[in-house]
Amino acid sequence: MKRILLILTLFVVTGLRSFAQDNDDRGDKLQERMKEFIQKRLNLTKNEAERFSPVFLRYIQDLRRTHKENIADRPILQLKVAELRVRYRNEFKEIINEQRANKVFEIQREFQDKVKSELISRQRNERLDRRTQALDF
Repeated sequence: MKRILLILTLFVVTGLRSFAQDNDDRGDKLQERMKEFIQKRLNLTKNEAERFSPVFLRYIQDLRRTHKENIADRPILQLKVAELRVRYRNEFKEIINEQRANKVFEIQREFQDKVKSELISRQRNERLDRRTQALDF
């Protein structure tokens, strides 16, 4: 079950990124929000956050590239993503302890779920606004 959630999360992230590609600034803001969300949830010290940020951003870039390169072959994509997470978990462990390094991916999933629900809510509100405007005329 966790594996399925992990895979769905990956697709949500890449879907959000493709949506954000219309405006790179929006994608950068989303990345920044995710980084801050994770740092806050992990209770990182200032020193840990300074060391963690570049590694995390590199992880996100590698995750996107891996998804783009392997989108047509889901089993290979799943394998590559798992390998990527193991590699970066080890890098995170050098900066923060093992327990928090393992939590990075859970918190990332929480953030993605939060953003997805915000997008769905906005879309619903926009549809309601359009319907209301149509009824006004």
